[in-house]
Amino acid sequence: MLPATYRHLLRTPGAAAFFLTSAAGRVGIAMTSLGLVWLIHARTGSYAVAGLVTGGFAVAEALAGPQLGRLVDRFGQTRVLPLALLAHAAAVAVLLTLVASGSPAWLLTAAGVAAGASIPQLGALSGARWAALLRGGRSAELPAAFALESLSNGFAYLAGPVLVSVAGASGHPAFGSALAATLVVGGGLAFAAQRRTAPPPASEAAERRRAGRSLLRPGFAVLAGINLAIGVFFGSMQVSVTAFAVEHGVPAAAAPLFAASSCGELLAGWLYGVRRWRAAPRVQLAAGTSVLAVCCLSLPVTDSLPGLGVAVALTGMTIPPILVVTSVLTQSAVHRYVLTQAFTWLNSASAAGSAIAAAASGRAVDTFGAPGGFTIASAAALTMTVLALTGLRALRPAAGEPAIDP
Repeated sequence: MLPATYRHLLRTPGAAAFFLTSAAGRVGIAMTSLGLVWLIHARTGSYAVAGLVTGGFAVAEALAGPQLGRLVDRFGQTRVLPLALLAHAAAVAVLLTLVASGSPAWLLTAAGVAAGASIPQLGALSGARWAALLRGGRSAELPAAFALESLSNGFAYLAGPVLVSVAGASGHPAFGSALAATLVVGGGLAFAAQRRTAPPPASEAAERRRAGRSLLRPGFAVLAGINLAIGVFFGSMQVSVTAFAVEHGVPAAAAPLFAASSCGELLAGWLYGVRRWRAAPRVQLAAGTSVLAVCCLSLPVTDSLPGLGVAVALTGMTIPPILVVTSVLTQSAVHRYVLTQAFTWLNSASAAGSAIAAAASGRAVDTFGAPGGFTIASAAALTMTVLALTGLRALRPAAGEPAIDP
């Protein structure tokens, strides 16, 4: 049974339809990158080629996402999204054909880039709809709405990799990639069909320019920096937890350790959204990042698997409130006509941070072992705290935008 807070949100006219369809599409998005690894490796026998294709996909997604968001803000979700989905479906179909025909790595990489550049950021689009739907008198409900979004993302990145791994391990990697594309395209088209909840685009060029300048505000720069640090934290934790398990002679322990973190995240996100918090969002952000930094202190000195399990569960529980409050602050820091761009820029910042961390923490682990990687994760958490504390003034609601502080 859903708590009353979430039931009330989903009973808002049109809310359940766009939330559930975007949730289905996000499962497909969570499957896509790993599905490419299974597919390319199964056909070529090379993890290097698989890494090249998925790397091209990830870079293209990070760079093209904000540009696609800009088009959505200008022309509207219902006009841009179907075209992006058509392009993504075509790119995946071409990639599957190239893989089946044994094409060279550069062609596979080009198709991967096309698939990444055209995949829509359904989370950003769904978040923009909540912000439009709850604008004004219901703005105090936004934290609960973004908590629902966090839960949807958490579920997608739990279920998606499992589905695609089952398909790959059973000898049908192409089915996993096809299923991912089907969920993305089917969920995205069903989402686009919900026209009455789509936020209106900016109608005049002057209005678009004025809105675009809000992306240069100090408050949004602080949030982008925090999301970059979040990406560094996640990227470092992935490498470091795996290295810790290997160093202790139990490589299989990495899976339950990651599960402990994911379960902690889901539980915390669920609980955060069911109550009304009295503190202002910017204060919650400073508090949440501070708690994360404190929880990270034990990571570099932990020397047992149970101890690390507790540590990663605690750090995992601090992440969803930070992400929710970041989304809440974003909608008050930028103009509503560039909100989709803002959300996609934050996603790209996180992706960039994760890519940086994968390289940096890998080198640190090679030199100092798992504690070296955990030190990078701890430094990222400390950076979030410093940014949140020094940005308290910059994160006040912008002039002319409604404050959501209770």
